[in-house]
This record gives sequence, structure tokens and C-alpha cells, in this order.
Amino acid sequence: MVCNRCIKVIKNELLEAGVEVTKVELGRVVYKSKNIARDSKKLEKVLDENGFEILEGSDKILVEKVKQSLIRLLENLPLQKTGTLSSYLSKETETDYSRLSRIFSYTENITVEKYFIKLKIEKVKELIQFKTYNFTEISELLDYTNVNYLSRQFKAETGMNLSEYKELNKNFRNSLDQIL
Repeated sequence: MVCNRCIKVIKNELLEAGVEVTKVELGRVVYKSKNIARDSKKLEKVLDENGFEILEGSDKILVEKVKQSLIRLLENLPLQKTGTLSSYLSKETETDYSRLSRIFSYTENITVEKYFIKLKIEKVKELIQFKTYNFTEISELLDYTNVNYLSRQFKAETGMNLSEYKELNKNFRNSLDQIL
């Protein structure tokens, strides 16, 4: 689960299914149960019906932690990370970056850095649609060294420049859980 709407849907559907939910947060559901086998099946069914899955295995859980950390990082602008992306993720996941990078790349067939670029481009699209910031301000909020670098990266990812996207005045954003 990567957004508040996802959390709300899962929580409501679990409650509707009779599962006593204690807490639902990104990537985690806590619930009370008198019949764990029954409620686990209900949980699996609700997740499956909504396009989610139960993560099994430490590698998949680590990859999900990385994704969640990066998504949370982009929630509050300007970006609030000190140091490099690798040091930020190592601290957030409590895992050596070389290990998490290797597992992420193997599992997702994309590097952590390229995944983060894709997330940032989706954030750029969102900010353009809000029409609150100009391109220079957007580049500063997302920690680009300059607007030209943002522009080149945006064009490489989307096939159009920032102005073309803005002029389209349409929502061509991808859901964060569908980025890859």
C-alpha cells in the first residue's frame, strides 16, 4: 500500500469482512483475531481483490521498505534528506546500501536511483498540475541542481519537455504503486 487512499480502502474492506483491524499503515496491517486462520484468509482475499499481496521473504520486505521510504521522502517538500540517497536509505532501512541496492535491482529489474527518478518525475507532474510553482521552484523543491537538469530528466522519462506537459493540461500521472 503506497497511499492514504489505499490504506483507507483496505481498512474499510477488512472491517466490512469482519476483521478487527487495529492499525493499517503503509505496507502493514495489524489486527486482533480469535480465529487467525479464518481472518488471515479474509485478509488475503481483501488484499488480492484490491491488487495487493502479502509479502513473504526478507528480500521482498526490504524492497517494499525502500519504496515506502522514497515515497515518504517525497511527501514533504522541499526534500528533507541530508547526505546521499544511499546513506538516507541505509539509515531508513537499517541495511547496508550495497545489499539493499543489489536486492532491489535484482527483484525490481531497475536500480534504486532510477526508481527514485521515476518517483520524482511523477511528483513533478503533480506539482505542474497544481499550478502553484514555476519550473525553477519545482526543481528546487525536488533538490535538482538546476531547472535544466530537471528538464532533461523529465524529457528522458516522459518523451516531452516540461512546457509541453504543462500545455497538455491533462493528468498523465502514474500511480506510485505502478511505477516500474
